[in-house]
Amino acid sequence: MIIAVDFDGTIVEHKYPKIGNEIPFAIDTLKKLKNEHHKLILWSVREGKLLDDAVAFCRERGLEFYAVNRNYPEEQLGHDYFSRKLKADLFIDDRNLGGLPDWGTIYEMVTKKLSYEDLLSNSVYEEEEQPKPGFWSRVFGKK
Repeated sequence: MIIAVDFDGTIVEHKYPKIGNEIPFAIDTLKKLKNEHHKLILWSVREGKLLDDAVAFCRERGLEFYAVNRNYPEEQLGHDYFSRKLKADLFIDDRNLGGLPDWGTIYEMVTKKLSYEDLLSNSVYEEEEQPKPGFWSRVFGKK
């Protein structure tokens, strides 16, 4: 898979423009996914020196990205084929609806191809299988 990964609030604590502390297991999990032949793209609002600092932070910890803020390494800004929109199979970002799961959960979701809903309703995480509430019950919190 091609996986786009945010930096601030996802790999490190959100301290932009500074670099926060690494979120536990973020780098290790990403390195493991890369070793399993996933292509990782760093996808950040950072630009210029701030982006270079984020790339260096990851590189110093042994994490190299396939591409940074682009679809592939050779893509160039200003060319007809350049698109700001990534063609990724999956985005890992702290601004996800539902927030950022812990990195162990992220790894399990990627490797087992689980959706967030699968995690919430999967009997692996529950002692007994519960009937799934209907859509309106979930929206209005009624059973």
